[in-house]
Amino acid sequence: MADDRPDPDRLLAQVQAEEARARRGTLRVFFGAAAGVGKTYAMLEAALAARAGGTDVVVGYVEPHGRRETERMLETLENLPLQAVRYRGMVRQEFNLDAALRRHPEILLVDELAHSNLVEGEPSPRHAKRWQDIAELRDAGINVWTTLNVQHLESLNDLVAQMTGARQRETVPDHVLDDADEIELIDLPPDDLLQRLQQGKVYVSEQVATAVERFFRKPNLMALRELALRRTADRVDAAARAQDLAGSPSRTYLARDRLLVAIGPDAQAEQLVRTGKRIADALDAEWTAVYVETPALLRLSDAERDRRVDILRLAESLGAGTVTLDGTTAATALIEYARTRGATRVLVGEPKRRSWQALLRPSTATELVKRAQRASTCWWLHGRGTKRRPGGPSPAWTCRAMCPGRATAGRWRSLWPARASPS
Repeated sequence: MADDRPDPDRLLAQVQAEEARARRGTLRVFFGAAAGVGKTYAMLEAALAARAGGTDVVVGYVEPHGRRETERMLETLENLPLQAVRYRGMVRQEFNLDAALRRHPEILLVDELAHSNLVEGEPSPRHAKRWQDIAELRDAGINVWTTLNVQHLESLNDLVAQMTGARQRETVPDHVLDDADEIELIDLPPDDLLQRLQQGKVYVSEQVATAVERFFRKPNLMALRELALRRTADRVDAAARAQDLAGSPSRTYLARDRLLVAIGPDAQAEQLVRTGKRIADALDAEWTAVYVETPALLRLSDAERDRRVDILRLAESLGAGTVTLDGTTAATALIEYARTRGATRVLVGEPKRRSWQALLRPSTATELVKRAQRASTCWWLHGRGTKRRPGGPSPAWTCRAMCPGRATAGRWRSLWPARASPS
């Protein structure tokens, strides 16, 4: 008869994790598709309701954007003094982290999770990013409420840029949202958001025409709304899986997919890492970013080789394991590592060699497809790198898959972005 007794070590680890989490402040994120859907307003409404119930609620930083309704709600709440920061000949009012720690309210409102602090300002901030400020607040036992737009998630950065033609400079690592105790989706149909924009309720009136032209177009808003809805649904699925695993590990979990993302110092590396994150999430897979130091790469300049550190750090911030291998060829090292680690899928960049060059010196992607036997699927990030035409479609970046050992002709199929899980 099988021993159904729980593993004492796992139970102890679970209790210790729960105790640490109980001491730490909680994080509630008001999440939306774009500016203007009502995240800050919803957060302030919830804050007023909590204060009416006797909770100690304080505003650390909220940007009203000139909205009179928001300003009126702020006037009824306690607001911490802001920090005056001298920056490039101006004085900016920024969130005062030390004042928040001293006040130590039960709930602190800190708007705009993706905000970058003025690292070149005087006085210099303790952290470069607001999400790092919030992490310190939570470590001090303060519950934090904040707001975030979906386009600021690091793993979606390339995808959003392709869909909208605008790359977001301020991003938040996905683990920050994953670690939130509560995510509240604030949803607004694109037509209603555009109406609010025209009425001057999103940006001041003189900026309306420019905002509509550059970003607030209905196709963009529909795509962003779908991303926000899907990301929230993924969160619900992850919570359900975590609840199941709290009892006993299932055979499905123990046999989960393992994805390797092969990266190099070229321009595809960041795209590969972010795509790998999205695929791993869709498959609930463990994933590792692998960099192979070949003799050819050793001849690159120090600056080109140093890109490896930045790329691996990006992968780690998105939850990947990272490893650097040595090998005569990237394909040989990757195949051996995939077999050792029991990898089921491999993601590589698009081959750069064409026509006769590809015949004489096959690329890493081509070699992997030919030689891989154990990985069930080799995936190849495919794109032409074309610039997006105004009003035109996004550049043709897709992820394609092929089972090893099959002829290449007619065997590729597009996998990302797609609704169904890759298989």
